[in-house]
Amino acid sequence: MNAVFYLLVLIPVMVAGWNGVPTYDGVVSQETVTIPASGLSVGMPVLVTEGMRSYDAAIEKVDKTTATVRARMPDGAVTVRVPGQQAMAVVGQGALDGAKAAVELALSLVGTMTLFLGLMKVVDAAGGLQTMARWIRPVMVKLFPDVPAEHPAMSAMIMNLAANVLGLGNAATPFGIKAMQELDKLNKTPGTATNAMVLFLAINTAGVAVLPTGVIAIRAALGSTDPASILLPTLLGTFCHTIAAVLICKTLQRFFVLDTPAELPTVAPLRAWEFVPLLLTVGSFLAFVVAAQTYGAAVTSWIIPGLILGMLTLGVVKKVKVYEVFIEGAKDGFSTAMRIVPFVVAILAAVGMFQSSGAMGRLVSLASPLCKLIGMPPEVLPLALLRPLSGSGAIALTAELTRIYKPDTFIGQVAGTVNGSSETTFYVLALYFGAVGIQRYRHAVLTGVLTDIFGVIAAVTAVRLLLG
Repeated sequence: MNAVFYLLVLIPVMVAGWNGVPTYDGVVSQETVTIPASGLSVGMPVLVTEGMRSYDAAIEKVDKTTATVRARMPDGAVTVRVPGQQAMAVVGQGALDGAKAAVELALSLVGTMTLFLGLMKVVDAAGGLQTMARWIRPVMVKLFPDVPAEHPAMSAMIMNLAANVLGLGNAATPFGIKAMQELDKLNKTPGTATNAMVLFLAINTAGVAVLPTGVIAIRAALGSTDPASILLPTLLGTFCHTIAAVLICKTLQRFFVLDTPAELPTVAPLRAWEFVPLLLTVGSFLAFVVAAQTYGAAVTSWIIPGLILGMLTLGVVKKVKVYEVFIEGAKDGFSTAMRIVPFVVAILAAVGMFQSSGAMGRLVSLASPLCKLIGMPPEVLPLALLRPLSGSGAIALTAELTRIYKPDTFIGQVAGTVNGSSETTFYVLALYFGAVGIQRYRHAVLTGVLTDIFGVIAAVTAVRLLLG
């Protein structure tokens, strides 16, 4: 992340120094082109280049983050230059604008994150984590044949994944580290990742979460008419991402053979009824997807009220003191929102420089052909590249994309889904492998990179299928 942060600052300075004046690549849509607004004002003269011809124009409109210029062609790629302005001054203003926007965003997130983490605390106190663990167990026994069903490693892995599914990241990490420590006890080649370790982390990096609370909070704070509309695409995206992680990992482990293979324990056959809760959950999800596709907002508008009522009802049924427990969890939500301020300021200031220098527009233009192959908006590419490296950075960039392009547009929905259906791959690998002293990762990195690529494609496809 240190290298990424430095490059986000270094590249804009180099680009601004090379161009001299603010220079932006863009795409004409309905005879207008949108560029970053830092340092610009209405009426400011610009030079527009379309192919081989150039002409004078002026900035027609400026809002908080973007400026609009009228073009003479209906669509296509253009370059906009702002004579009379110093590119370096604009880059500096971009950093200040990004830092200001970061603080405003963090403050707007406080309420929503406090609400959701309070509700999650109620679910945890009601035994929701243990229930999810029982549902996941039959699948885990099949996925990890080299881990005895009653071994502490299996229990820790199940609890970790159950916590991730419920969005309880703070609880998931300790369980994950415990799982790695127990898996290392089964490791016959110390310092080398076993198949079980790599698969466990591959599933973790697929972002198996049912409720993307952070992204929903951002969308709500930025004025979405239906903040939870990305819930179904995120569920579908993370499901496909997880399946891909398992298949890719299982395939690659055949080419990265351990010097001392693990002994396969004797596994008692699973009874059919053990799969019933999981099958009912999957069936309910599919039924909800069909209903949402059929009736649209009449169904999706129930998501947030239904979640709130359902979580509190679970607490009441389990005789949890819902108010006291909610307040306890809400305190964590408030402190979490405050803790992300430095991370968000750092990333948005750097991203502000990257955008205002014109480097972002150039990157988007170069990546457009590749992005079109998978149907992804080129504007989301920087997020797809940053997500495996930094969770806080990805949240900040998701917020910036959502703020610029609005939460209920295709770009805003794809950005939220990409963030919600994936995880910080390299951070997870470094944290969990580092906890047990693993130096040889074997196929873990390759698995993570390939599944991240597939995850982005799955997220874009899920938004197109479910949100049109």
